[in-house]
Amino acid sequence: METTKSLLLLCTVLAACLALAAAGWSPGTATFYGGADGSGTMVSDIFILVVLCYDEYAARVAIDNLYNAGYGVNNAALSTTLFNDGASCGQCYKIICDQSHSGGQYCKPGNSITVTATNLCPPNYALPNGGWCGPGRPHFDMAQPAWEHIGVFQAGIVPVLYQQVRYSRSGGVRFSIAGSNYFLLVNIQNLGGSGSVAAAWGANWQPLSGLVGQSLSFAVTSTGGQYIQFLNVVPSWWQFGMAFSTNKNFVR
Repeated sequence: METTKSLLLLCTVLAACLALAAAGWSPGTATFYGGADGSGTMVSDIFILVVLCYDEYAARVAIDNLYNAGYGVNNAALSTTLFNDGASCGQCYKIICDQSHSGGQYCKPGNSITVTATNLCPPNYALPNGGWCGPGRPHFDMAQPAWEHIGVFQAGIVPVLYQQVRYSRSGGVRFSIAGSNYFLLVNIQNLGGSGSVAAAWGANWQPLSGLVGQSLSFAVTSTGGQYIQFLNVVPSWWQFGMAFSTNKNFVR
């Protein structure tokens, strides 16, 4: 009788996983870092966020953290396969723990978490095939508070199913200004909808004349295909190191 119950349970789990795969879910793995309170994530991720998802120079002058940028602790570093040379920065992924694979006993059934891709989890070539974040492996290295929504702490790593989703963010798109008089850099943050930028006028360029003392406007197209103009969002009194929020955001 117990054997029959176990087989029925296994079949139920497998059937559920097949249904999820058919609905657009993909298999992967997830680990965590940053501390239970997220403080380690706040210290380290903003640097990696701007270096890898945006621009190295902007990172060196950034005076920010992931809460101010609109991302909080529900964030993750993506393996090389998912990171896609930075094209996935800002995109959101819904993740559930996969009970049908090895390690599934450490899942928290029925729970899910939506995280934002804020940086790269680089391969570790001291390990076989670059470790969990090596090429070919879809892996999420999540902030610990986010990871513990779906997994038991003692496991360290769990199998997951994930899918990219649209995300509604609190507040509008945010523009952070860095650079110098003739090398203006703009970090575009807190994008809703698809979460990532497909094209931008005024996002990152080197003007031939100084723009200090002038108001700045931007036009952004999301990877979801939505186009928004942000007229005079940066006032004429802006300085390097400042950031400006808007009342507009993307829904696709």
